[in-house]
Amino acid sequence: MKISVNPNKEIADLVKEGLKETGGYCPCRREQTEDTKCMCKEFRDQIADPEFEGFCHCMLYYKEK
Repeated sequence: MKISVNPNKEIADLVKEGLKETGGYCPCRREQTEDTKCMCKEFRDQIADPEFEGFCHCMLYYKEK
């Protein structure tokens, strides 16, 4: 398993700027809870699945098998 930042610098920079503005919460979500703090619970759950490969919800991180 390998987790990396999106190689598209424009997308990665945009999401990182959004994270700064929201205090570390996913900029793609309205609610700000522990579940939406980056790395969000949704992506942590996906990481735990050995069959999952893909981007997190906001497309900042990518998990390879």
